[in-house]
Amino acid sequence: MNTSGLFLKSLKASTRASNKCFFSSSTELKKTSLNQLHKELGGKMVPFCGWEMPVQYPAGVLKEHMHCRKESSLFDVSHMGQLRFHGKDRVKFFESIVVADLQSLAAGHSKLSVFTTENGGIIDDTMITNAGDSLYVVVNAGCADKDIAHINQQMKLFKEKGNDVSMELLEDLSLIAIQGPATEVILQKMVKQDITNMEFMTQRVMNIAGIDCIVTRCGYTGEDGFEISVPSNKAVQLAEILLSTSNANSEHGIKPAGLGARDSLRLEAGLCLYGHDLNDQISPIEASLNWLISKRRREEGGFPGASKIQQQLKDGVSQKRVGLIVEGSPAREGSLILDPSNNQEIGRVTSGTLSPVTRQAISMGYVSTPLSKVGTKVNVSVRNKIIPATISKMPFVPTHYKKI
Repeated sequence: MNTSGLFLKSLKASTRASNKCFFSSSTELKKTSLNQLHKELGGKMVPFCGWEMPVQYPAGVLKEHMHCRKESSLFDVSHMGQLRFHGKDRVKFFESIVVADLQSLAAGHSKLSVFTTENGGIIDDTMITNAGDSLYVVVNAGCADKDIAHINQQMKLFKEKGNDVSMELLEDLSLIAIQGPATEVILQKMVKQDITNMEFMTQRVMNIAGIDCIVTRCGYTGEDGFEISVPSNKAVQLAEILLSTSNANSEHGIKPAGLGARDSLRLEAGLCLYGHDLNDQISPIEASLNWLISKRRREEGGFPGASKIQQQLKDGVSQKRVGLIVEGSPAREGSLILDPSNNQEIGRVTSGTLSPVTRQAISMGYVSTPLSKVGTKVNVSVRNKIIPATISKMPFVPTHYKKI
């Protein structure tokens, strides 16, 4: 029996099922600056959140996934929204719409946060960097229009009170992620400054092979890596330089990877995907993202839904996001999680796949808080079959973020 083939088939099915954006309308799709390069590289192009994006390349999802874990992979994430905020009250404004403590964010440092509703739900997750004279912000592709409308609405009210803030849409910039354990060594050969002392979640302006870029040490795979903001008219040139470190006959260097591998990598790393694991009906506390909210922000509030979230921090929540290891086929989004004593529903799966690293069926979902403890036995319903599962810690595989 070709077990490798069966594994890959199941992995592809899991990836398709886990991402609603793959089923976006194919009419009038936006294209990133790397669109033609993806096609030249044999990328299988699909509609994704209104963009035409590569889901995989000829090597396939499994090989792309494992190359990222062992070497280095390039992902086109130019579909994500890049914004910059100016004005003396920019930090005050942003603290009024996200849960992060930005007053303590040092220049050149980045922080993950979430926009919240008045009911404490999550509008989107976002990466915020103190760029010294401005805030640099990245939002998800599928939420960019919604986020920008929300920000504009809140900014109008904020400015009516005499505050100084403005937003710049960085539409002439592309975003390229390079991820994996070999990434630092490869990138170091292309830059003059020492990046071995660059911490995880920090940002620098640097010249890569003659191209001026904004480089943040972060990523969505659980591996060490960088996200490179580059002028769109230089994006293809930069991507080709990065990809030239490898060739078809080499197992080393940077190789292209698509949305399929990006999804399975982030799930192994226990990272949320908005619209699946997070939405505007789920709070940061229910999502087990308490760590996003500092002591000062917990005490002072001042962000939408603060009173609801403060109450949840005090009294607890009825459901929590957990990891699951399933015995058998992967439990995909929408699968019911059941109490094994009576098979009554206690939650639902929000993401699921076969882990290429552990070869286990892994899932993420929400369960009743009393049954959320790691090691708790539950059942899941997969294609009308009841399958045992265990609540697991996350990440499912060790992360390798850069530590100094």
